[in-house]
Amino acid sequence: MLVRIPSLLTPEEVTHCRGLLSRSDWVDGKVTAGGQSAKAKHNLQIPENAPAAREMGELILGKLGRNELFTSASLAMKVFPPLFNRYDAGMSFDTHIDNAIRFMPASLTGGASVRVRTDMSCTVFLTNPADYDGGELVVLDTFGAHQVKLPAGDMVLYSASSRHHVTAVTRGSRWSSFFWVQSMVRDEAARQHLFELDTAIQSLRKSQGDTVEVVRLTGLYHNLLRRWADS
Repeated sequence: MLVRIPSLLTPEEVTHCRGLLSRSDWVDGKVTAGGQSAKAKHNLQIPENAPAAREMGELILGKLGRNELFTSASLAMKVFPPLFNRYDAGMSFDTHIDNAIRFMPASLTGGASVRVRTDMSCTVFLTNPADYDGGELVVLDTFGAHQVKLPAGDMVLYSASSRHHVTAVTRGSRWSSFFWVQSMVRDEAARQHLFELDTAIQSLRKSQGDTVEVVRLTGLYHNLLRRWADS
């Protein structure tokens, strides 16, 4: 499942984030990569405990909490605090699969380290496509390769179990936020069925109102969610 969430951030919020990033210190992106991914990863990022990262992360998390499309598609139980990276000319991230488990450090949780199962990966674009060449996120699945290069402020949500890569930037610089979601519904196929059912119900409600049939479908949705969701 690959879902585009348009305008998660407003242009003003993107400008604010870019201002914070421009004043931040950048480190090698390998600091958050696993052993295999580190060999494929060629980018920069700001430290996850940097004040700017926390401020921007709280902004993004707040917007996610109010976004109906994100809620419907992810059925999020936990969201890993957003991280921020940068690809300058010549930088890329070769094909890889994200680690199944990420650990939120105690410095971010205020207590013990918290494990997050990475069911879904997220990228929020912070640079407009016209400002750089290359840098496409390419997600590989059974239907082929899907190239993603969205306007600043837009987000893409996709399965963390998929192979994916970021092509080399050849002009300009690509800035973005990336993070992971642990869904209440572990099974990817079940999660997609629920998303499609919820989307259909919302469309029917807008066109027909809460008819008997729509209420029955809504009941079916919640009963399936009750059956498949982790507590």
